[in-house]
Amino acid sequence: MNIIKKQDGMTTIGVLVVLLLIGFFVLITLRLLPMYLESFSVSTALESLKSEPEVASKTGPDILQLLQKRLDINDVEHVGRDNIDIRRTDTGVVISVKYEVRKELWGNIDLVGKFDKSITVNH
Repeated sequence: MNIIKKQDGMTTIGVLVVLLLIGFFVLITLRLLPMYLESFSVSTALESLKSEPEVASKTGPDILQLLQKRLDINDVEHVGRDNIDIRRTDTGVVISVKYEVRKELWGNIDLVGKFDKSITVNH
């Protein structure tokens, strides 16, 4: 009696497809990770303004300078003065940072991250 043994495992093409998929997702992760680390730095800089003494009584340019120093220390590249909005309200000062980051993925395909962070500093 002849028993034909069935082969187990993947073909070479199957292995290549799996490796290409893994490589693709690693590439996306390596492009997205710096965007989100920078977003975390922006959030941290904004939150640190809450602990600044009497920040709500400072002028807009003074608050902008405080925030800009924190962003420079954290090496935030994609946030400029025109991305920062400072508004006074009845409850305090609202500081908003809205910006967009574009990273080239492959050729003319880009990954785009839009970030919008804001805090309110009470009087």
